[in-house]
Amino acid sequence: MTSLMRELRMIGRNKALLLMVLPGAIWFFLFCYLPMPGAIIAFKNYKFSRDGFLASLLNSEWSGFKNFEFLFTTQDAFIIFRNTILYNAVFIVLGTALSVFVAIVIHEITNKKMAKIYQTGMFLPHFLSWVIVSYFVYSFLSVDRGALNQMLDFLGMKPIYWYSEKAYWPYILVFVNLWKGVGFGSVIYLAAIVGIDKSYFEAAMIDGASKWQQIRKITIPMITPIIVILFILAIGGIFRADFGLFYQVPRDTGALYPVTNVIDTFVYRGLKVTGNIGMSTAAGLYQAVVGFVLVIVTNMIVRKINKEQALF
Repeated sequence: MTSLMRELRMIGRNKALLLMVLPGAIWFFLFCYLPMPGAIIAFKNYKFSRDGFLASLLNSEWSGFKNFEFLFTTQDAFIIFRNTILYNAVFIVLGTALSVFVAIVIHEITNKKMAKIYQTGMFLPHFLSWVIVSYFVYSFLSVDRGALNQMLDFLGMKPIYWYSEKAYWPYILVFVNLWKGVGFGSVIYLAAIVGIDKSYFEAAMIDGASKWQQIRKITIPMITPIIVILFILAIGGIFRADFGLFYQVPRDTGALYPVTNVIDTFVYRGLKVTGNIGMSTAAGLYQAVVGFVLVIVTNMIVRKINKEQALF
């Protein structure tokens, strides 16, 4: 009883914070936890009937691991896994480095009004949908009226058929992803930098440390725990690809599939052709399980190197 009263008093003291968390908690419950029993579809030959979803789920025959076979037995298996892993690895490394760099630069700008303008300008692309971004990219890469081909024509060079030349697209996709995500990614690092005790910098200035020395000896070491935690979480999504980036930006061009086809786009196209919900569910379950295992393994490695920087 005493323990219950203690919990109730704690809830009363933190009711304002709990109310702020409530919308996010409801969202996670409805869209993340409530659908979890539906993962059973990955092991069934799901057939929809007029009796509704639940009846269809219960009456469908078990298929074991057959729904997982299409991911590994298809001739595109190597391509989709290679593209998914390599793109995400580049996104994680470059995205983290550039986000930290941007956060440090914004923090070092002495004119805080201009710093907020720069931050807002870099933050804005995050709110643009991939459909809009794809039209921006098309306006640059279009054969007839694209800005880049017009520049090439002005310089007396032949136009490039960007949507037929797969060699350029790994660089284009990486650039577009960084342009859209770095501003948002820098927010957490900027908040961590702002939270560093100013006395460290004041002591360094008294000792004659330059700005670069302050960044290298104070700023970066102090935000390293945040970098490591976000890195661990990012590793959990290395088998997931941003569908909008790989489907909308290349405009679903068949000639570019060798460098733009990833697990998510492959599953989507397979679902459109076959209508097999079980296969798409199996792919999502596979991504979730592998991501979970990768987070656990990465966290164990970090714990062995530095226990204080581990996620748990």
